[in-house]
Amino acid sequence: MDLKQLEYFSRVVEEGSFSKAAVALNLSQPSVSRQVNLLEQELGQKLLERTARGVVATPAGTTLLAHARNMLNSAAQAIFELKELRNEPTGNIIVGMPNRLAVVIAVPLITAFRKALPFARISVVEGLSPALRDQLIEGNTDIALLFAPKPTPLLSYEKLHHDTLMLVAPKHVKLPRSMHLKSLQNYELVLPSSSQPIRSLVEQALAATGGKLNIVAEVGAVQTALRVVESGMACSVIPKSALILKAPGVDIQVAELTHPVVSNDLFLALPKSRPLSRLARETCRLIRELPFAPGTSRRA
Repeated sequence: MDLKQLEYFSRVVEEGSFSKAAVALNLSQPSVSRQVNLLEQELGQKLLERTARGVVATPAGTTLLAHARNMLNSAAQAIFELKELRNEPTGNIIVGMPNRLAVVIAVPLITAFRKALPFARISVVEGLSPALRDQLIEGNTDIALLFAPKPTPLLSYEKLHHDTLMLVAPKHVKLPRSMHLKSLQNYELVLPSSSQPIRSLVEQALAATGGKLNIVAEVGAVQTALRVVESGMACSVIPKSALILKAPGVDIQVAELTHPVVSNDLFLALPKSRPLSRLARETCRLIRELPFAPGTSRRA
């Protein structure tokens, strides 16, 4: 059994036809059939069968297919990495990140990137986490930093920072140092729209306690919610790390939310379907070295 046989077998399953697989591989159909037959003889199993719908994998073939794809992907990644070792990383890497995170880390990331990878170029794309997740899946970005992303088999996630949600209020509102999450229903809130992770996290956690949010206004970003709080109009729920975005010289009150604690963790997201280039690996290394957690206090 060799990689060539596994590649031919996998392509026949994907195309559902020996003839279509031969065209895709730029080979003759007898050559493809012969290699698949040799594979079946070596394994002592029938891997494919012809049906009215075309060629399909048998149970044994389905089992082999999963392993074959993993081996072919690993081989492609190894070849890719070895070729890259010949030279300094070049090209362009596109990193997606939420707007409020870009305000904090875009400059240190770009600075570190230019120092470590002088022959490459970085592009930072900003947006909301759900949209950035979709862009990464579609191949429009190479790497993404996402807050509380939804699971998907198409991406791998690595937690970079544990972030908890806090209640922030105008300076005239008296808050305890910490408070039960259910107490949120007693405050008028301005929050991001329901499509954003923060909003859904808070709503789901509060609903589990039997409570309901008292939302008086919706905004598009955490930064805007902070401006509303600073104006004295309403309270909001924001990640602890977002306190760094507070306007200088403006006092607000801060309370930790407990019972339960609600997290809005930051993840490094990478596509599973595409080989990770040396440039992407080096960029991930630089991202992991960045500080993500600014300090805070009860009165911010």
